[in-house]
Amino acid sequence: MILNAVELPVYNDSAEKPTQTPHPPPKVIISLKQSAGNPCRPLVKVGDYVLTGQKIGDDDNGGLSVPVHASITGTVTGETAIHGITGELTRALIITADSDNVGKMHESVKPPIITDKASFLKAVRDSGSVGLGGAGFPTYKKLDFPVNSANPVNTLVINAAECEPYVTSDYREIIENPSGVIDGIELVMKYTGIPKAVIGIEKDKPRAVKILENLLKERGCQNITVKKLPLKYPQGAEKVLIYQVTGKKIKEGELPLNAGCVVLNVSTVSFLAEYVKTGIPLITRRVTLDGNIAANVRNFIVPVGTSLDELCKLAELRAEPDRIVVGGPMMGFCVYDTENTPVTKTTGAVLFFSNEEGYLKGESNIESACIRCGKCIHVCSLNLDPYEINRAFDAKNITLLEKLRVNLCMSCAACSFICPAKRNLCEKNQLAKILIRNEIQKGHG
Repeated sequence: MILNAVELPVYNDSAEKPTQTPHPPPKVIISLKQSAGNPCRPLVKVGDYVLTGQKIGDDDNGGLSVPVHASITGTVTGETAIHGITGELTRALIITADSDNVGKMHESVKPPIITDKASFLKAVRDSGSVGLGGAGFPTYKKLDFPVNSANPVNTLVINAAECEPYVTSDYREIIENPSGVIDGIELVMKYTGIPKAVIGIEKDKPRAVKILENLLKERGCQNITVKKLPLKYPQGAEKVLIYQVTGKKIKEGELPLNAGCVVLNVSTVSFLAEYVKTGIPLITRRVTLDGNIAANVRNFIVPVGTSLDELCKLAELRAEPDRIVVGGPMMGFCVYDTENTPVTKTTGAVLFFSNEEGYLKGESNIESACIRCGKCIHVCSLNLDPYEINRAFDAKNITLLEKLRVNLCMSCAACSFICPAKRNLCEKNQLAKILIRNEIQKGHG
């Protein structure tokens, strides 16, 4: 288990370019669902004047969600519905900027008072923090683990792998704010009681590795180490990362806690350190802009809610895009409406492509018949059988899909990438999981 992987081409033209912070956009579209769990209830209405950092949405029922905040100062001028990652419609608030008071902070924006784990977890939730690696799981829920003497949480695993092509937002966080990264790790360890931390980072980032190692040595942080990972995809997946840095395997149905681990993204811990110092919630996002028609390839820090139209301008596109991918080319998703698709808390990259070249420069995307080569099985990090899963899905054989453990699939798309027939294996895996979930819901109904 967790031994296979695939080698991807490396496109990181943005890696050594400093991050830029452009002028705030004239309006933002704030999605009321930016994490796992329930969508937030709006706390403001059309016509209300809001200030930067003001809480404008929260979930009354607790659940898994976290609050959302105004990322600019201005007036709520509308409410709309936008499409989420899975295609569902989500409520969103439109805020039009007040150009005379750009960045004016709400009175609630102040450093939180933290005295123990309970107050720390409350602060983490109040900050609106979610996993910035893309999954969007609420950070406070990850850290709210029970104390179990039989199976204690003893390792904080920091995900700095960033193994997809093009995406360099986490790398730039390390290069530009290494102290914040270490501060955030120490903060989490202090209030959760986790005794040690390991930063997992691919070995093709020697500059970042050296910066972190030198800073840890300078500070005398003997309980925080850096683990260089092999150049294989998908190193950033939780189960793969835990195996690589600890040697422990996560079995089907288990969580990282079963292996005594908590996994946090490197930008997430850096944000937490900044929030504790300033009280500014999660209202901005570092986003990599790249692709074969982007002339201005680099990272930008933009307000959450910035439309993709604004990012198109920042990227200085050389041609009309045929495909816009939010996220990396492996696990990202395509969008068609740039005007009404905003940056969310989990947007780490936006890539712009023309049809002259595929996702990964030169890759054809024309699907053909399976040639039974078995490559999809060989590269699956969880030893699944994508070919048989696809056959079972086409037959709507739920029993076989469960036997084939399709719910273990982490959507890394290594099977689709390696397939010489260019079959949409990963997509079928996700449809199979939805099929099983729908059948379970019918049974409960």
